Amino acid sequence: MILVVDVQYSEDTAIVAGIIFPDWKKNDITRKLTKKVDNIASYKPGKFYKRELPCILSLLEDINEPISTIIIDGYVVLGNEQTAGLGQYLFNALNERIPVIGVAKKFFENTPAECEILRGESEKPLYITSVGIDLDEAKQLVANMEGPFRIPTLLKKVDQLCREII
Repeated sequence: MILVVDVQYSEDTAIVAGIIFPDWKKNDITRKLTKKVDNIASYKPGKFYKRELPCILSLLEDINEPISTIIIDGYVVLGNEQTAGLGQYLFNALNERIPVIGVAKKFFENTPAECEILRGESEKPLYITSVGIDLDEAKQLVANMEGPFRIPTLLKKVDQLCREII
């Protein structure tokens, strides 16, 4: 099973949502999950993972299905230097057992061009980063996800799931 997660914030509360699905090329949803997380850390530039990581780990506590890959809204590593981002911290917290793919909508300074993919008819790229899985394979998986637009359908749905509750 594959898990896509997203988190939305409201002051010191967050809603973390996840969608579990079995096939990269289909929008067949096995399960949707949401969870409210209180007393989250405040946002600190360069330390985003300290705010989001506890939310994702909290959601993972509610999942019994075996997860083969986790997709996050954001970066696994940052820039040419490959500095640890949210996805790398998540991978480490999971004892490096589950590959993590980051799908970012916004460019982060010095992100290598090799991280870019184009989907649908969009001329604006998505930025793919990964750990525990080869970058080219991660890019191909995301590129082949169902949906005619820039953002794969299941990534849009998990974002909407968070926003509906916040």
